[in-house]
Amino acid sequence: MSVQKPSIPKGTRDFNPEVVNKRNYLIQTIRTTFKKFGFLPLETPTMENLSVLTGKYGDEGDNLIFKIVNSGDYLSKVKTDLSKTTSNQLTPQIAEKGLRYDLTVPFARYVTMNRSEITFPFRRFQIQPVWRADRPQKGRYREFLQCDADVVGTTSLLCEAEIIMMLNEIFNNLGIDGYEIKVNSRKILSGLASYLNHSGEESALCVAIDKLDKIGTEGVFKELSQIGYKQNELNNLAPILEVTGNNIEKINLLSKIITNNEDVSKGLEEIKSMFSYVDSMNGDLSTVSFDPSLARGLSYYTGLIFEVKMKDGSIGSISGGGRYDNLTGVFGMPDVSGVGISLGIDRVYDVMETRDLFPKEVKVATQVLIINFGEEEERFALKQLSHLRNAGIAVELYPNSAKLKKQMTYAHNLSIPYVVLIGSNEIATNTLTVKEMETGNQETLSIENLISKLIN
Repeated sequence: MSVQKPSIPKGTRDFNPEVVNKRNYLIQTIRTTFKKFGFLPLETPTMENLSVLTGKYGDEGDNLIFKIVNSGDYLSKVKTDLSKTTSNQLTPQIAEKGLRYDLTVPFARYVTMNRSEITFPFRRFQIQPVWRADRPQKGRYREFLQCDADVVGTTSLLCEAEIIMMLNEIFNNLGIDGYEIKVNSRKILSGLASYLNHSGEESALCVAIDKLDKIGTEGVFKELSQIGYKQNELNNLAPILEVTGNNIEKINLLSKIITNNEDVSKGLEEIKSMFSYVDSMNGDLSTVSFDPSLARGLSYYTGLIFEVKMKDGSIGSISGGGRYDNLTGVFGMPDVSGVGISLGIDRVYDVMETRDLFPKEVKVATQVLIINFGEEEERFALKQLSHLRNAGIAVELYPNSAKLKKQMTYAHNLSIPYVVLIGSNEIATNTLTVKEMETGNQETLSIENLISKLIN
C-alpha cells in the first residue's frame, strides 16, 4: 500500500487548539451581546436545495455555489449526450442540493416555511460556516464562518439604533477601539441617481460608488462615464462624495445641495431618527459617521445601510448590513421588512490578534498540571484531581511518571500556568507544592487554599 501525502482542500484551514480557544472567546462575546438584546439562536442545514439557493446571488454568485451530486449512480438518469452539454445544463440533472452560500437566504427560507409558528417581530442570530467556490487567496477562503443578526417583521428604526448599540458593545467588550460605523441610506442613493438625471439606475451608481475606497473618485467617475454619465452630472456628484463635517453638518449640507427630492429627504430623516433613538438609550454616537458615499453592493437593501471599518485602514470591512423590505418575497411571503448585520469573524480575529487583545487565559485550556512522580504519588494525586475538577478548575495529571524535565516542558509548551508537585512530604502533610510557571515562585498549600487561590 502506497503512502499518501495528507492534504486539505484549497481554501480551507485547520485551527489548532489555541486558535479555537480564541475563536470561541470571540464568538461567545458576540453571542452574549446578541442574547442581551433579545436575539434568539437559529441554525439551518449545511446543505439547501439548489432551488432555494440559485437565482438569489446573481450569475456570478450562482457559479460560486458548491453543488452536491445526487447519491447513488447520479449519471444514470442523465438524458442528454454528455459530449454535447454544458455544465449548467448538466447540473440540474445530477445535483439537487448545494452547500449554503450565506446565512441570509436560508434565513428567508426558514421564516417563510415557519411563518405560522414564528412570533413577529422575530429576532435571530446565526453563527455557522458557509461555502463559496471562489478562487482562494489571502483573506479569502472557500469555507468560512459567518455571524448574522436580523430582526424581521417590523419597520421600526429602533432596530437600526439597536444595531449601533450592539456593535459598540461587542467591540468595547472585545477591547477594540479605532473603528468607525459608517451609515447611509439606499433611499439617499436612489434620490441621488434621480438628482443626477439617472432615475431608476441606482444599482449601477451603487456598484461604482462602492469601489470609491479602492479606485478613488477619478476611478468612480471613469466607470460612470462609461455607462452614460455626462461631465456636468459627475461635477454635481463630486461635492456629495467629498462632503465633510460632523454628522449633523453633513446631513444639513446634503439637504441644501439636493432639494425637493423625496427619497433623499426621507433617507436623511430616517438617519436623524435613528440617531435620536441611540441618543435616547444613552448610546455612543462618536463611533458613527454618516457617509453619503457608502453604497454596499447587495441589491436587496432598501433602507439604512451599515459598514464597520478600522480607521487606520489596516483591514477591510469587519461588519456590514442594512434594511431590506422584501427578502422573503421570492419564497411567496411578500412585504416582510427586516434589518440585519453580519460580522466578519476572521477579520475581527485578525484585528484582535495583531493588537494582542485576547486575554492570556483564553490561550490556556488547562490551569493546573499535576506532576506524576510514581505509583504512590499518583494515588494521592488522583484524589486532588477530583477535588480540583469538582471545583470547576481545568486540571490534568501527567499520565505516566516520565522525567521531571519532560513533564515541565509539557506544561511550558501548553502555557499551563500552575504545576503541582507531590512527594512523600506532601503526602505526609496532606499538602501540595504549587509552582507558578511564569514567575517560578513556589508555595505549599492545602487543596482548599489552592482552590481558593485559583477561583479568586
